[in-house]
Amino acid sequence: MSLAGTTLLFATHNAGKVEEMRQLLSPYGVTVVSAAERGLPEPEETEDSFVGNARIKAHAAAKATGLVVLADDSGLCVDALDGAPGVYTADWAEGPGGRDFMRAMEKTRAALGDAPEPWGAEFRCTLVMAWPDGTDEVYEGVVRGTLVWPIRGAQGHGYDPMFVPEGEDVTFAEMTAAQKNALSHRARALQALIGARFT
Repeated sequence: MSLAGTTLLFATHNAGKVEEMRQLLSPYGVTVVSAAERGLPEPEETEDSFVGNARIKAHAAAKATGLVVLADDSGLCVDALDGAPGVYTADWAEGPGGRDFMRAMEKTRAALGDAPEPWGAEFRCTLVMAWPDGTDEVYEGVVRGTLVWPIRGAQGHGYDPMFVPEGEDVTFAEMTAAQKNALSHRARALQALIGARFT
């Protein structure tokens, strides 16, 4: 069943992710509404894997609204930190005053210490599409790259100013939205979903 031309609930309260998803799905006539816009609470993410946490968010929203729901769990996995922060990427941004990714990037740089450069890393994204009947589908995307310090760029969100994707010489935060959306981890996961559900 194609979902082109439908309304899709994106189970996130992250405005940057919502805007990214709207841009990626707009060519298919999909209207993206967020969990925040629907006033849905953020469920506690209790799993230790991207797919586990994405499933929690997707099924909670599908059950609450009766809509087809897309949820993602994504994060930065740093080679020299044994894959950290990984599923705890957003947690590294938490602190006084709420979530602050400048704090997260500074924490990551401090954790790297004297680790030799280049600092290899990858962004991982797992998308779960859930239906109200409890079924779901999983799509994944990965983009390799390196971390830089000092950070560069003012676009994007999260760790984008610190990450240079493989084959490029600018960070995600120095790219236009269109440039980033052509190769990001979320775009790659979404391309797999689009091939299955929107074409």
